[in-house]
Amino acid sequence: MRASGHNEKQMLRSATALLLACLVSSVASLAQTPKDVRAVAKQGPSAIPTVAQYLNSQAVDTRLETIKQLIALGGKDTIDPLIRGTRDTDSEVQIRATDGLVNYYLPGYVKQGLGSTVIRAGAAVRARFSDTNDQVIDAFVLVRPDVIAALGQLARGGSSMDSRANACRAVGILRGQAAIPDLLEALRTKDNRVMYESLVAMQKIRDPEAGPRVVYLLRDLDDKVQSAAIETVGLLRAKEALPSLRNIVSSPRNKNAERSALAALAFMPEAGDRSLLLGYTNAKDDRLRASADEGLGRIGDPADKPALERAWHDEEKMLPRLAAAFGLTLGGNLDLGEDAPFRYLINTLNSAAYKEISQAYLTEAARRNDVRNALYKPLEQGTRDEKIQLSRILAASGDEASIPYLEKTSRDADREVAQEGLRALRSLRARLKV
Repeated sequence: MRASGHNEKQMLRSATALLLACLVSSVASLAQTPKDVRAVAKQGPSAIPTVAQYLNSQAVDTRLETIKQLIALGGKDTIDPLIRGTRDTDSEVQIRATDGLVNYYLPGYVKQGLGSTVIRAGAAVRARFSDTNDQVIDAFVLVRPDVIAALGQLARGGSSMDSRANACRAVGILRGQAAIPDLLEALRTKDNRVMYESLVAMQKIRDPEAGPRVVYLLRDLDDKVQSAAIETVGLLRAKEALPSLRNIVSSPRNKNAERSALAALAFMPEAGDRSLLLGYTNAKDDRLRASADEGLGRIGDPADKPALERAWHDEEKMLPRLAAAFGLTLGGNLDLGEDAPFRYLINTLNSAAYKEISQAYLTEAARRNDVRNALYKPLEQGTRDEKIQLSRILAASGDEASIPYLEKTSRDADREVAQEGLRALRSLRARLKV
């Protein structure tokens, strides 16, 4: 009798398991059209597990609608099925799943991501990349490691070059340092778009160890890839690239290559580059003059101060004048008088056209204690735009002594300033891990 009862229980368990398996299978088979997926998704977030089952459909349009509905439903429970979507065999599904993952950490991204431009003609998928690629999440935003792993795998082995390039862009936006090996592998595709997006992603992640690994691309035949590679080694301060950069400057393929190479060299000049840079302070091209002034400022030779002061006083173009102000600031001129170069950099934070350049200069300069300490007064007394931009600068270059100043900014009477102060405070604490 006991054996008979035991067998009955075993049979009941087996029957139950079989029934559940059939139910799951039937759910997937029910969704033969996008309309069916939308109907289920109307139940709200609680329906996410059921919606996710429709990724099993053999119909591409059903799987696409599944990804769209998962993105619309949102929330952390959509991450796992979106990761699964990056492994789909269809390029558009991969692209939309990638955009969905970025959208979770950067709300609103799907409206401007690659998926929003996809045009499908049968099995063929075409998409148009936006030239704007400056988005990146805040330092305090933590991304699940398996998200970065999935995007990295897609970057190195997606079903199309568009989906691979889009994954590279996503890795950069999410600061996916763990996917650097995947980005380096993506460079081997020899596809210009994939290579370009991989290089820009490395610029955003700012891992200096990646710099030497892209030096070989400094002579790439595609002008856009070459410029991106030059910018990358400069931003990552890859000293190994200096000989190649000097060669490009002396024998450039075109004007853009000359500009990019001199700018990259100016990020990490050596004392022996002084004569080269001084020769460009009188160049007709204002971008070349700006790079020369930057480089001289970073070398920091007192003998170059007269050249920087002449540029500061006599220069008519904005770029080299800002560069001269940066060079003089690095040289220790921290006067906050209205006609002083340091004040000029701060005032330019109010300019819609040039504030990003001034912010980059001040972010670099603020890594020095004297410059950082000199920014606290304008942070307290500046205009709205100055307070906002200075908060961002201190988020990137501040130290523990900066925390009280940002705490005060986070309580500013201006709501926008206060929000930026709080955001900067969170980023600084995440960077310092305090």
